[in-house]
Amino acid sequence: MTDSPSDDGQDPSAVLPGLQSLVRAVRSNQSAGLDHSRHAEVCDKSRFRVLFANKFFFRNGGSEVVMFDEMELMRRRGVGVIEFSMNDERNIASPYQSYFVSQKSYRHSSRADRIRAAVSLVHSREAVAKITKLIEDEKPDLLHCHNIYHQLTPSIITAASRAGVPVVLTLHDYKPVCPVYTQLSNGKVCTKCADGRFESLLKQRCADGSLARSALLWAEARYHAMAGSYNRVDKFICPSKFMRDAVVGRFGADKVVHIPNGIDVARIDACGKDDGYVLYLGRLSPEKGVETLLRSHASNRSSWRLMVAGTGPLQSDLQQRFSSAEFKGHLAGAELEAAIRGAALIVVPSEWHENSPISILEAMAHRKPIVASNIGGIPEFVREGKTGLLFTPGNISELSNKIAALLGNRALREFLGGNARDVVEAEYSLRAHGSALISLYEDVMRPIRSRTKTGS
Repeated sequence: MTDSPSDDGQDPSAVLPGLQSLVRAVRSNQSAGLDHSRHAEVCDKSRFRVLFANKFFFRNGGSEVVMFDEMELMRRRGVGVIEFSMNDERNIASPYQSYFVSQKSYRHSSRADRIRAAVSLVHSREAVAKITKLIEDEKPDLLHCHNIYHQLTPSIITAASRAGVPVVLTLHDYKPVCPVYTQLSNGKVCTKCADGRFESLLKQRCADGSLARSALLWAEARYHAMAGSYNRVDKFICPSKFMRDAVVGRFGADKVVHIPNGIDVARIDACGKDDGYVLYLGRLSPEKGVETLLRSHASNRSSWRLMVAGTGPLQSDLQQRFSSAEFKGHLAGAELEAAIRGAALIVVPSEWHENSPISILEAMAHRKPIVASNIGGIPEFVREGKTGLLFTPGNISELSNKIAALLGNRALREFLGGNARDVVEAEYSLRAHGSALISLYEDVMRPIRSRTKTGS
């Protein structure tokens, strides 16, 4: 996530009065208990309906790419698809748009607006009301959440649980075990909140050094811990083994499953040729390590061509400081395909615990070798000497050497690229991903279907 409030001057005490009512509501709900009954159709064993929830309904990033691919997979397999998101002019058309929540921004000038925004970031009454109505009207058999934080909030998990709808949550980042989502504190890797205690967030001011933002994210984490929002998730889907290991300590092995992301390899014609340039694909933000790549390029006197495809908060600054690189902005569709096809290699210089970057799977499917940081889930995909080369995160000279080794050896590029294509076909196909999802859905729905059949 990159859309949390950015009002560094905000008084942290300003958000607390608005949160008190939420805390009282949590305690009331805990004492009253949960009603798990629901009115639902008895579905045929081979057909059911899945409600997909994600705060963006356009291809904003990797989580959206994964979700849209999954929805299309489900439709092809005869599974009904229902959609829940936030209204945005960039959205793909949806027959369920009337249920979408209003567009939200967390940049406000007045104190009152900041308080309202802070409370809605923690718990969205609108999202709860609208998803409850959607569930009543469409009667989904399961809720599959992707990136729901802030604009939708994990409170929709509780809403579905109360309606008797089981929930699975795909973890694209570390939000449930790291309120700032990156497992980074002041630029350094940190896992102190992994056990579900979040006081380190305040002590270290992990949200960009801002006490106000750190206090708000702490309040959000504490609220959902008290509400038991994540405890109501039936299964957490982890696209990487690294992510699975990062969250299993808090949620337990029986609730966490590793299902790798998939890619439709058949749609990609990997010719194996290239135009000799180095390509970066991704967000231009500090944790992505793009500055390390640009420094490597500059240290080599720009002797090789570097193309940077992406946007983000560092874009203007990086363009001014590293003018010899080619900044292409956001690429999609045919332009993106062409950029990948022409690249000699792809660089993934991340400096945070990457989960399962879609850019890596795209590169592998295009038969491209990858130079990447040895961090997080990346080594599961970029296997040293087989599908690419790894370097120590932030090490400019090591990165330069790895890039030079590939640019100077076409045979090595072809060898690694060919292996990458083989691995993605064997282990990361979209078909295998869909089969694993269907199997998980059926496992999660089985207890409720059994109760429905027996009338209990």
